[in-house]
Amino acid sequence: MKYRVSMTSRAEWQLASAALWWSENRSRQQAAEWLEGFQAALRLLAHNPERWTPPVEHDVFPFEARELTYGLARRKTHRVIFEIRGDEVIVHCIRHLAQQPLTSDDF
Repeated sequence: MKYRVSMTSRAEWQLASAALWWSENRSRQQAAEWLEGFQAALRLLAHNPERWTPPVEHDVFPFEARELTYGLARRKTHRVIFEIRGDEVIVHCIRHLAQQPLTSDDF
């Protein structure tokens, strides 16, 4: 089964903000590579999204959350929090791994 992948406006904003940070603090080329790779990782969610595990703070979400991690090369830098709802994968947020864990106030 192939799932439709969608992003909340919050997740879209977080992705754009992260790419802008890469552009301003690393390089535009590296930001473009990071964003392209991140979008490719998001497309992976369309196929067998159940293979990703729940995040550490899984109990704070009002849905059954799962987590995909991504980074350039072998170093993971960000995580995608998503849910599977029917034939759709909904990306709720994108966070840097150094950020504090999510709380129920975040949702």
